[in-house]
Amino acid sequence: MLYPFYFDSTYFLIIIGAVLCLLASARVRSTYARYQRVRSVSGLTGCEAAQRILHYSGIYDVRIEHVSGSLTDHYDPRSRVLRLSDSTYGSCSVAAVGVAAHECGHALQHARGYAPLSFRSALVPIANFGSTIAWPLIILGFLFNNQSSQLLINIGILAFSLAVLFQIVTLPVEFNASGRALKILGETGMLQTEELSMTRKVLSAAALTYVASAAAAILQLLRLILLTNNRRND
Repeated sequence: MLYPFYFDSTYFLIIIGAVLCLLASARVRSTYARYQRVRSVSGLTGCEAAQRILHYSGIYDVRIEHVSGSLTDHYDPRSRVLRLSDSTYGSCSVAAVGVAAHECGHALQHARGYAPLSFRSALVPIANFGSTIAWPLIILGFLFNNQSSQLLINIGILAFSLAVLFQIVTLPVEFNASGRALKILGETGMLQTEELSMTRKVLSAAALTYVASAAAAILQLLRLILLTNNRRND
């Protein structure tokens, strides 16, 4: 039976994962939009806040660049570049300052040799390769019913597991970056107590998207395992 191509009860695992991701995405966008309208007392833009945080932390070899889009902010450890989006780079809102500080948190992790970040970086090529070959192998395994088909499925599931592992390792990296950001924003006085509370809500909502993505990946992996077990029993 070609389980991947027909509806079965395990599809509900995919639906649950998709709903979690949609809810998390909606939450972060609504929370960001709310506090994007609140101007920080300091008047610092996301770019200015990022520069101050990096220098405060003794980091002078990380460039800050403007990148298009909304919430496309990220830190690139390979080129040591911190890229801030349209909604962050020139904005003076507490949301923008918080997001910029979060990305600085990743730069701090890199500079301090934070082990989970190093592990995640090492996983990137492996996880990308695994996610690329996983589904072709699994589909081929379900298409054919011979001795090698189960081996293809098992290799595909193992490859997909690497992508799931990447999602799981991402969680402590993101939570730690937010923790570093909030601590420095408080220490430097760039945000006041009430503003820190707002920023914490923005970063917590953003963290939920990573939790939802990890949960969706785990549910997908569970579905593959269930389908494989059902195939063996048929």
